[in-house]
Amino acid sequence: MLHELLLALLGYTGDLIIDEREHSTSLGIDSPISDHPTFRLAPDISFIQPSERDLIQRIITLGFYYRELDRFATRSRNLSWIRSAKPSPAVAAGKIEKPSVYRRAIANGIVEILSVYRSAVLHIEQKLLAESIPILATVTQGLTKFFVLLPPLYELILEIERDDIRGGQLLNLLHKRCHCGVPELQTCIQRLLWHAHQVMYNQLAAWMVYGILQDQHGEFFIRRMEDKDVEHGSSHQDISEKLARMSTDDTSDWHLGFHIYLDMLPEYIQMRVAESVLFAGKAIRVLRNPSHAFRFQDDVLHQQMPRGSHKIQGFSGRFPFHKDPFVEKELIGEEMLPQSEADKIETMLLELKESSEFHKRSFECAVDSIRAIAASHLWQLVVVRADLNGHLKALKDYFLLAKGDFFQCFLEESRQLMRLPPRQSTAEADLMVPFQLAALKTIGEEDKHFSRVSLRMPSFGMAIKSSQVDVPRTDGSSGALQTIASSDITLDGWDGIALEYFVDWPLQLFFTPEVLSKYCRVFQYLLRLKRTQMELEKSWASVMHQDHTDFATHRNDRVNCSVSQQRRQRSRPMWRIREHMAFLIRNLQFYIQVDVIESQWNVLQAHIQDSHDFNGLVGVHLEYLNALISQSFLDIGSLSRILDSIMKLCIRFCWNIENQESSANTSELEHIIEEFNKKSNSLYTILRSSRLVGSQRAPFLRRFLMRLNFNSFFEATARGVLNVVRPRPAVSVLNQQ
Repeated sequence: MLHELLLALLGYTGDLIIDEREHSTSLGIDSPISDHPTFRLAPDISFIQPSERDLIQRIITLGFYYRELDRFATRSRNLSWIRSAKPSPAVAAGKIEKPSVYRRAIANGIVEILSVYRSAVLHIEQKLLAESIPILATVTQGLTKFFVLLPPLYELILEIERDDIRGGQLLNLLHKRCHCGVPELQTCIQRLLWHAHQVMYNQLAAWMVYGILQDQHGEFFIRRMEDKDVEHGSSHQDISEKLARMSTDDTSDWHLGFHIYLDMLPEYIQMRVAESVLFAGKAIRVLRNPSHAFRFQDDVLHQQMPRGSHKIQGFSGRFPFHKDPFVEKELIGEEMLPQSEADKIETMLLELKESSEFHKRSFECAVDSIRAIAASHLWQLVVVRADLNGHLKALKDYFLLAKGDFFQCFLEESRQLMRLPPRQSTAEADLMVPFQLAALKTIGEEDKHFSRVSLRMPSFGMAIKSSQVDVPRTDGSSGALQTIASSDITLDGWDGIALEYFVDWPLQLFFTPEVLSKYCRVFQYLLRLKRTQMELEKSWASVMHQDHTDFATHRNDRVNCSVSQQRRQRSRPMWRIREHMAFLIRNLQFYIQVDVIESQWNVLQAHIQDSHDFNGLVGVHLEYLNALISQSFLDIGSLSRILDSIMKLCIRFCWNIENQESSANTSELEHIIEEFNKKSNSLYTILRSSRLVGSQRAPFLRRFLMRLNFNSFFEATARGVLNVVRPRPAVSVLNQQ
């Protein structure tokens, strides 16, 4: 009876103590965990008193808990199916059960607790065999603490098996169970949590020291995007192909390769800390895996150094020392992240790993320190070695039109081309000729970044109202409709001119497609503005040249001379309007180029000088771009539409004036002038509203308004135009006001 009881305490039933489930099913390692104890004293035993029966029944429950815990530990630690060609036992039985390194770690902790339990049972057996003492009292007294420990542990594994808890969810469960009022149980759960944290720290070390995501079963809170395909049942071949593509493109790794998987993020790790872990791992990954082109570039730079710089001091006269390029190529990654820094990161994680308890503050401080190290070295790579400031200057020169001579030359060379509607098939090739001519005339050989700039003419889209009409084709429609349609094509089509900027590794981490699209948006706006200003100047120069030519030709002919003087008198109101247009466009251009772009550029340069953190630099650059867009009013739909319509009216006005000799169309000119007055006064009224002037979005807006309204003309005109409804006046009457 004694040995039967002791064997039952270790999970082995017999004739006196039976397992109710053995009669219905054969139990094995992979049998499901019962949700209630099934060890029972055999009902046909009559020589045991009821009180003793109740006590034995309570004692043998520990044997049931031991057996279920041991079965869970054995199953979680069973890795034999990895070495064999057969599938895992759970899969072979028809159940989809993924392996889990976190469960294996918990199982190791449970094995430690069960070994203590077995030692206690062995000690009880030795004590009972050595002395004649009461059996049940001795067993109860020897196993008292396990009545407190084993039932909660059994409930723990029951919940893990029932809800298929793994990874960060398992850490959450253990962390919650640690908060209890029983010191012995709290110590056991903390020990299990320590084992689980060992896995997490190993994953953190692989990620934050070597940039490797060591997570075969999807239990870490940092995941690859492709892991979703694994969950949805994609084939291994498809996944491996995607991973191969991802490994060849470091920038996709940075932007789209990894993300925080919230289901596996422990609740006691804040989102800010998880983002720091994600950033640090991605940064280390970049630093340890430079692109081949960058390595080659670095080799070329070393080979271009003066020979004397490769000589060892003391032997400079006779024994020049040249570095082996292959050895140097492998050392580039170490130069970006020195081994001492990697050792420092590993030491910080090792200290956390060896601690007996998880201290939230210590963990967050260590992660912040590691993130600062990674951000500093990434800043060194991007800003210093990749010459970030030079690329920013190139983007300012070409996308923000800082190289005004180049774009002035380009617009002059392409002026006649842009008077015709763009052809979808050849528009980009047509523009390349004036673009290359302007480059030959204005771009010097010292500008090493111009080769990265390319001109693009994207598909026109819905803005072109009659894209199906070819340039030379004419049909029987009215001349007015033909003119309006062609002008819509011309203005909307050529306004789609865009620039592309080729970015090398590792600058793709900084200049994302979203950032370059913002630059392109500002460029298109500034190019339209500069084109409008040039058309206003060219129209004045063209007509004045024609007027002077006519005067010189007919100065001795009184009849023709008087006709030219009369024409000049009639044209004065139009030139007054042209001057109003040029005045508005010039001041708007000066405001954007000087008050907005230059001031924000100086702010950006100051931050670049003071910053040594990559993430901070990315944030400052985004603020710079957002300030350019907001202070240029590109994010206010009503204002941007008014500005676009003003620029289109100015260009239509210029073309009508230059073509007035061939087709005098005074009604269209009157319409353009009236629309311009309305739009310009609406623009002034909106800009001087308290919502814009009083906000911080445009700190230099008051200067712009002061330049526009230096003599109160705009204010008076805006008040008259917007508040008084009048019939359309003639050109001469309108412009005498």
